[in-house]
Amino acid sequence: MSIFIWILISTFLISLISFVGALTLFLKENVLNRILLLFVAFSAGSLIGGAFLHLIPESIKGIESEDSILKIFLYLIFGFCTFFILEQFLMWHHHHTTQHPEIMPFSYLILFSDGLHNFIDGLIIAGSFMISFSMGMVTSLAVALHEIPQEIGDFAVLVYGGVKKAKALFLNFISATLAILGGIIGFLLFQKTGEGVLFLLPFTAGSFIYIAASDLIPQIKEEYNLSAAPSHLAAGPLGLKESIIHFLAFLAGIIIMILIK
Repeated sequence: MSIFIWILISTFLISLISFVGALTLFLKENVLNRILLLFVAFSAGSLIGGAFLHLIPESIKGIESEDSILKIFLYLIFGFCTFFILEQFLMWHHHHTTQHPEIMPFSYLILFSDGLHNFIDGLIIAGSFMISFSMGMVTSLAVALHEIPQEIGDFAVLVYGGVKKAKALFLNFISATLAILGGIIGFLLFQKTGEGVLFLLPFTAGSFIYIAASDLIPQIKEEYNLSAAPSHLAAGPLGLKESIIHFLAFLAGIIIMILIK
């Protein structure tokens, strides 16, 4: 099977994850909160593991020049900073919770920024597959694990913002399909130049580290009440038992990446 087909399959399956928001229709809020935080912890571990155990080592493999290694880490920092800017200036917050009620009126802006994120995910997956099949699968898995809690959060934000549930699922899916477009464009671009692929690996590592450290890990340190009205959302420290469980879920994400390697 050609690399292009694998890129299409991976990005399409990741797009389908957007429908995971439908789970909120059948689960009680307290059950959903616990499941969501476990997914957040697990995905944080998988992103950290994917960055440090796969993407960075692959980026510097065979490089002996100090200048070239420095350039790789500058790309990594650039990826980190790029996602910082996206979060700050596109009102992009990680939608696992709705602790920022003032963002509620901007549901469609959230869809736009999430669509941009999905498009970048497609580029990242395409570039990884162009390096190697195993690298593409690792990156796809890390992205997929990250998308599960994010898409549940996207759906919750849209519903809290006044969008009907059926329409929220549809809009979320449309936004998610931009990953497919990113995969196609990424394949066409990186087929012509290998430099873009080499740049994308450390860039991806930087984005993974930023998302895990800035968005996900802070979430698993606090427990948020998603069942409350947007203007009365509560947050408080987790108990010792819950903290240990979430840390084990975080370690499980790292272990998965070790086993894949």
